[in-house]
Amino acid sequence: MNPLHRSLPLLTCLALTLSSAACRAEDPAPKTKEPAKETATNSKENPASATMNKEELRKKLTAEQYAVTCESATEPPFRNAYWNNHEAGIYVDVISGEALFASVHKFDSGSGWPSFTTTLKKDTVVEKKDTAHGMVRIEARAAKSDAHLGHVFNDGPREAGGLRYCINSASLKFIPVAKLKEAGFGEYLALFEKKAEK
Repeated sequence: MNPLHRSLPLLTCLALTLSSAACRAEDPAPKTKEPAKETATNSKENPASATMNKEELRKKLTAEQYAVTCESATEPPFRNAYWNNHEAGIYVDVISGEALFASVHKFDSGSGWPSFTTTLKKDTVVEKKDTAHGMVRIEARAAKSDAHLGHVFNDGPREAGGLRYCINSASLKFIPVAKLKEAGFGEYLALFEKKAEK
């Protein structure tokens, strides 16, 4: 048998693996602080590692979480976990566990989806041009896992910069202030202490 023929299944598998970048980390050395890295890969709160392939993610995520994060679906407005959540805390990537948004930047946009004026750190969310469905929009994706989060619009509160990060609840996991330290996110406690002082 030709040696090339024997290697075809392996080459096909390799090609499929490389093409499934929609839900795995592209950067093997994320630019986050060491504590955040440990939380993303080792935390019990984290449902899946950013390096999991699509089949592993199907087993770890709900059908809706998978559809949103890996297939860029949109959950229904006003019928999702966090659109009306007013509890203090942070929102992390449901795949990698990386901290993305905070309740101190959340506002009621009337859209039916969680909306934020900014991200916790500039390099945790990547913005890409999206021309799907005959529209031109800016898509927001998680930098570490490449999960689809939602879209960014310029109709947010002007006093806070004018942006609205319109995010699917299914792409997020909420961690309340009382559990931040336990979950490895103690560095963000100061955000809420400052808010309480005002």
